Amino acid sequence: MKKELEHEFVSHLEKHQNIVHKICRMYTNDQESHNDLFQEITIQLWNAYPKFRGDSKFSTWMYRVALNTAITLYRKSKKQLRTQNYDEVSFKIKADVYDDEVEKQLQLMYKAVKELNDIDKALVFLYLEDQSYREISEMLGISEVNARVKMNRIKKTLRNILNP
Repeated sequence: MKKELEHEFVSHLEKHQNIVHKICRMYTNDQESHNDLFQEITIQLWNAYPKFRGDSKFSTWMYRVALNTAITLYRKSKKQLRTQNYDEVSFKIKADVYDDEVEKQLQLMYKAVKELNDIDKALVFLYLEDQSYREISEMLGISEVNARVKMNRIKKTLRNILNP
């Protein structure tokens, strides 16, 4: 039963790992921190997976767990993420390779987004992932109207950051 659960989890994680990579990029500044946060999110997802009831899509649930983990760790350490040692679980996940040129083009946007507060960062991330305002409100625990208003304010703030 545990092997079945593990196989199912790894399959879901491999399919949706880009979500976690994007969140890691949003909340870290270097590859080592990115890898540490990816590992910590994976651990938290695995720990929470037995409680996943399937009431929502796996990706929606994954966003919520990953964002909460990233925000919690970011707030605790501000600069350096600490991860827990979890030797019992060792998943073999094939990591996607990112195009360096695309990465360079996104750096300016990520730099601007990193200037936002934690909740606004999460909102921008979910917006860029084409999540509906209803889904965003569910994931962040705010009203749909609040999500729309905040996003409009964030867009204005980002325009000011990118075009001073």
